[in-house]
Amino acid sequence: MIEFGDVYRGRRVLLTGHTGFKGSWLALWLSRLGANVTGVALPPETSPNHWDLLGLDIASHHVDIRDKDALARVIADVQPEIVFHLAAQPLVRRSYREPVDTWATNVMGTANLLECCRQTPSVQGVLVVTSDKCYENHEWVWGYRENDRLGGHDPYSASKAATELLVASYRASFFHGSDAPVLASARAGNVIGGGDWSEDRLIPDVVRAVMHGTEVEIRSPAATRPWQHVLESLSGYLLLGQRLLAHQHDVAEAWNFGPAEEGNRPVQAVMERIASLWPAMHWHIANNASVHEARLLYLDSAKSRAGLKWQPVWGFDDALSATVAWYRGYLADGAVISAQQLDRYVQAARDAGLAWCQP
Repeated sequence: MIEFGDVYRGRRVLLTGHTGFKGSWLALWLSRLGANVTGVALPPETSPNHWDLLGLDIASHHVDIRDKDALARVIADVQPEIVFHLAAQPLVRRSYREPVDTWATNVMGTANLLECCRQTPSVQGVLVVTSDKCYENHEWVWGYRENDRLGGHDPYSASKAATELLVASYRASFFHGSDAPVLASARAGNVIGGGDWSEDRLIPDVVRAVMHGTEVEIRSPAATRPWQHVLESLSGYLLLGQRLLAHQHDVAEAWNFGPAEEGNRPVQAVMERIASLWPAMHWHIANNASVHEARLLYLDSAKSRAGLKWQPVWGFDDALSATVAWYRGYLADGAVISAQQLDRYVQAARDAGLAWCQP
């Protein structure tokens, strides 16, 4: 089958944040699509980590995006046709401990990237990935749309809102001409999947607890999030990138990629489902007070469904089943089944009749 019109085959792609959880999965998919991928990121923070386990044969540069000169040298050498910008400080609780670094990486790092891209004639499109947390959260029971107000309580969320403002400013100031690169942004829900070992994230906390024979401590069991497998958001990014490479300026906007309504579940529901799939996992609710984190957050992805013909493939149960299967296989015998799960996902998308994966 042909995925995304085969537009990535032979393309020079710059991927920032390729050593991270989401970035490593995107590197895998782009490599499968035949793209000539160059990665820019800090070294992986954890051992094990998904990037090293994949063992992909792509050019990898350990560059801090806050270092504009170093970033500029890589981009000038690669001359990318499209840029997927995923590099970030992505953790809410760390942002309380390291607010200045969070702002510097997420906002000024993105500014550095956009400056380099607008001075590189080869660049046809840029996709900046932010977060569903970029919205000013009123704990509404309905989903946030792309034209809702931006904001953020914690430094991470606020920095992502500021990044969206930065992107809009660069689009209006420098990327608006017919010959200019097409600049878009993407906001995804809470992504899960195999290979994530980040600190203070629910699924990695579960895995670490199982590995050490301890119980998982849950801070906010009633907190509701838009849970989705990492491949869901990446299919949206790649679909949007296809339009960027076609130089379609009508997609130079912000786009939500969230799960179907049934994917909006409280943390407790996630834990109960994992426990049914993984009997070795045990958990309890924490008694200690925590830093502020939103209790309720939904995304409205109607715009992506209508404008990009994107839609989720795996539901809540499928996403959790795939995630648990990945970790159980790895912990049992070191198996890394990312490529096999990607094959299953694409086949499911084809069976569902999605346009991006038809023959």
